[in-house]
Amino acid sequence: MISLEQIRSISKATPSKIIFLVLDGLGGLPHPDPGVTELETAVTPNLDMLARDGVCGLSVIVSAGITPGSAPGHLAIFGYDPLIPQHQIGRGVLGALGIGLELRDGDAAARGNFCTVDDGGLVTDRRAGRISSEKCAELCDMLTGMSVDDVDISVHPEKEHRFVAIFRGKGLSSALSDSDPQRVGLAPLDIQALSPGADTAASVANKFIAAARERLDGLQPANMVLLRGFAKYPPEVPRMDEVFKLNPAAVASYPMYRGLARVVGMHVLDTGTTIEEEITTVVENYDVYDFFFIHVKGTDSAGEDGDFDRKVKVIEEVDAALPLLTELEPDVIVVTGDHSTPALLKGHSWHPVPFLLYSKYCRRDGVEEFSERACAGGALGNFPAVDIMPLALANALKLDKYGA
Repeated sequence: MISLEQIRSISKATPSKIIFLVLDGLGGLPHPDPGVTELETAVTPNLDMLARDGVCGLSVIVSAGITPGSAPGHLAIFGYDPLIPQHQIGRGVLGALGIGLELRDGDAAARGNFCTVDDGGLVTDRRAGRISSEKCAELCDMLTGMSVDDVDISVHPEKEHRFVAIFRGKGLSSALSDSDPQRVGLAPLDIQALSPGADTAASVANKFIAAARERLDGLQPANMVLLRGFAKYPPEVPRMDEVFKLNPAAVASYPMYRGLARVVGMHVLDTGTTIEEEITTVVENYDVYDFFFIHVKGTDSAGEDGDFDRKVKVIEEVDAALPLLTELEPDVIVVTGDHSTPALLKGHSWHPVPFLLYSKYCRRDGVEEFSERACAGGALGNFPAVDIMPLALANALKLDKYGA
């Protein structure tokens, strides 16, 4: 696998344009009846056309059998090996950056969910019914401003049931376990110190969770919080403009993905919440940038909710809006996901993700539709997600020859 430094040595700036359309959680599993996936069920004439005229495969995001989180999934797509320590970034930092918070030296940030627990303290809904963002803001106001053992805690709404908690004080560590058990029917976990110096931070976090439960007691459906992804300042990740010689822009309505885009040096554009609004933002800024990352969250949310039909509908909405992009005639279009989120599993999974690349320089491979089964027979086969960026750059004629 080629390194970022090796890519840097052969990349070059050109006028050509690249569009990455990322349908979060795109991959699925066959519904028992009629035995096809969400993508195979969806009516997608425009995606099928790109697949016929492009080259396809299945992208292995981290490694065979490994279920990726959203951050490593996107970093891999952008060409950053998610297994390298300096590329491992906690969700707390990404959430904070995504909503425009500034972290001070020594701060620790955590990603939070409002959730529902029953009278026995067991989690019955990890997302509290996906409460509205407005309700989330009200609940954050109830929790912010606490001080625990000389550590000040502020709570900030992200989107729907998600929030960011900032812990500000001396001697804090981000080497903490999560309190989220990741499935219903279990009690929230006690946060544990993962290094000898993290005991104080673990104690503060657990006391905050206990206080939050007291303040939320009696409310429905959000009567408890779950914390995960503790992090401090992100590591120094090489910027996309430095490594790939790109002028990149991100179009994402969901805060965490805006934060992730900022970490790798993308310009984050203001946009609406619908798929059509996101694509319109690309159209309006098309002359300014040469790389666009478009993030679609709805596929992942539907998969996590186990809503097969809603995930099908989101895919069809993307397909209906796709002509707005193809009419721009970009040099390269990539369509893929950061991981699979089958409605059957109601969560992320390890399954490789459908991938297509369209350019006038790619070798067509005989694939007739954009689906898991069709992509499995594509010319790219099963390939590492970190190869996506070099493939896109090459097809945009943005890489020089490597070696003599």
